[in-house]
Amino acid sequence: MYQPAIDLDAVTAIDMHVHIEVDHHGHASLPEPLVAAVSTYFKTDGPRPAVGAVAQYYRERDMAAVVFTVDARTQLKHRPLSSTDIARAAAEYADVLIPFGSVDPRTGEAALELAARLIDEEGVRGFKFHPTVQGFDPSRDEYAPLWGLLERARVPALFHTGQTGIGAGTPGGYGLRLGLSNPMLLDPIAADFPDLQIIMAHPSVPWQDEALSVATHKHNTWIDLSGWSPKYFPTELVRHANTVLKRRVLFGTDYPLLTPDRWLRDVAATDLKPDVLPGILKDNAVRLLGLAR
Repeated sequence: MYQPAIDLDAVTAIDMHVHIEVDHHGHASLPEPLVAAVSTYFKTDGPRPAVGAVAQYYRERDMAAVVFTVDARTQLKHRPLSSTDIARAAAEYADVLIPFGSVDPRTGEAALELAARLIDEEGVRGFKFHPTVQGFDPSRDEYAPLWGLLERARVPALFHTGQTGIGAGTPGGYGLRLGLSNPMLLDPIAADFPDLQIIMAHPSVPWQDEALSVATHKHNTWIDLSGWSPKYFPTELVRHANTVLKRRVLFGTDYPLLTPDRWLRDVAATDLKPDVLPGILKDNAVRLLGLAR
């Protein structure tokens, strides 16, 4: 069972958004057409490292990383990577990796059972959801039991928000619906489950103002800065990160599609204040994940 063993004095940052896209058998987390589409969108055709390689990559940079997959078996008709396997592999690298689980909310009771097992038996520290890729509206009442389970377990829920490169350029966008990732759909969850910590991933273009509205109104919500080079961050996002949201904004990359090296290089060209960066890079994540306990 995973137990974190991170030396918080030694790590310089905690990357809250790292995808595991291939397992040790070579099975990919997405169907091949989507792998090709997202590589084109991000202008990268680099390798998709498995858990061990990810651990080594972050250890070399004195960073820790939250790792996960996305279980979209219903929408994509594709066998997902195993969150159990990811959690057990992360336990071997507990000095550098923090596992999040993923379940397909559209599988109903099976999702609840898997989520409970991942928490109780594998020790995952949170869950990742991608409403567009998983094809579900998170605000619908039918998913409330899942949010209640996570709230009671005191583990955060990380939601993709905004535009996605997955399916971009394919016929009909592979049938994926962008509107399911509008951050305003998370507002009812934050209202009904006030002790559930909700992370809105990425600059939420084209709904950045909606994300900022939710985050300033519901203090159980957070924003991670993954998926975009910092030099493209919207002005209002930077302003809020420097002020009212500085304790609830998190460093994230979307590795392997965006690297921490590039993120850190490009953040120097932004107006993010030097005195807020330590919180964004590490301290806020330590508090959110309870790593200092």
